[in-house]
Amino acid sequence: MGLLFMYALYSALLFFFLVLTLPYWLLQMMRHGKYRAGLRQRLGAVRSGLAAGCERPTIWVHAVSVGEVVASSAVIQALQEKFPSRRVLISTTTGTGQQLAARRFGAENVFYFPLDFAFAIRPYLDALHPELVVVAETEFWPNFLRLAKQSGASIAVINCRISDRSLPGYKRFRFWLPRLLERTLANVDLFLAQTDEDRRRLIEIGASDAKIAVAGNLKFDVAPPPSPRIVASLRESIESSGAGPVLVCGSTLDDEEGLLLSAFRNILLNHPTAVLILAPRHPERFAEVADLVEQLGFRMWRRSLWSERRNGEALAGGVFLVDTIGELAAIYSLATIAFVGGSLVPRGGHNILEPALYGVPIVTGNYYENFRDVVNFFAGRNAVRIVGVAELPLVFVELIENEEERKTLGRNALAALESQRGATEKTVLALLQLAGRSS
Repeated sequence: MGLLFMYALYSALLFFFLVLTLPYWLLQMMRHGKYRAGLRQRLGAVRSGLAAGCERPTIWVHAVSVGEVVASSAVIQALQEKFPSRRVLISTTTGTGQQLAARRFGAENVFYFPLDFAFAIRPYLDALHPELVVVAETEFWPNFLRLAKQSGASIAVINCRISDRSLPGYKRFRFWLPRLLERTLANVDLFLAQTDEDRRRLIEIGASDAKIAVAGNLKFDVAPPPSPRIVASLRESIESSGAGPVLVCGSTLDDEEGLLLSAFRNILLNHPTAVLILAPRHPERFAEVADLVEQLGFRMWRRSLWSERRNGEALAGGVFLVDTIGELAAIYSLATIAFVGGSLVPRGGHNILEPALYGVPIVTGNYYENFRDVVNFFAGRNAVRIVGVAELPLVFVELIENEEERKTLGRNALAALESQRGATEKTVLALLQLAGRSS
């Protein structure tokens, strides 16, 4: 089977998949407004403001969503400083990632990543003329990488990891279209893996050993975000009303909020002034979670309706619902205990490093495959508590009532994070060398 035929077959299969799933995308657009933003850009329409100023060489950084934007921010800033004559542009796939990238790097430098079809990709390559393409984590889009390489760009994949969930998919892809996956990976000039295990898995799916280096996890290098005003407002309300302890449950998913609210009710039996700050992962579920909180009879405040001048509001015994985007990371600083969601249900877990930045004790569920190495590293240093559904209420109560254990867990979390810093420096140095070879 010829290589061009395999690319054509891949494009046809991708098109067929999009047509087959079109009712889902349309439903999401109508019900939640998802995917509607940037639709023309995804189909290859380059904003005039984006193309303006691209007479000078550019660097294209692709960061899928919020997590990748946060992790890559220091690298992007370093590229801007090291290459003042080049314009650094950032693409994202999600709307929340787009908003964060626009706030950090200017809306004029941010755009939606095109669909992986030649007709959508070529207009961007023709308009932006990237000398260097930097992809965060594992976005191995065959047409994009092929066309970017053909355009003359050097390509690097940074903070690369192959998760437990994605590895079987890559193996199936390699079995059915072996030359396509190997050719796709061959277009990449440099892979910077998070761990030795990720390096081994990259080789297993067909990447060249000579192109892979281990640089560490960029998420260890993330600095605490600027504190939004809501944090000071909540802190004053909590302290002035004598509320506490404060349980911050972040990035929660469907079927988790009920379990957490049940555990919170158990906490209130002996700690009636406790506060639960609940931050669902997906904006389209905010209303659903608010309804659940009210149905269960809890007093509730919604962040979107909270006036930052309401200092002194008695939050004791109630639930504060964070129905906004971009504030959770800083809100973790208020936690007596932090719970990181997506982990009580089989969804792979979320990033435990955000609460670790503040030295707060961290609890996570036992489904944490997406952050396997980080969680296991923390667990080996008594820096996180991993629980199942049955143990969850007992662990919360135990940590609330054992101050020394809480403090130890929090100190260990911060120490574990700080011990692994340095990935940003290694990544930037490797990119400078790659850019030097390509210039």
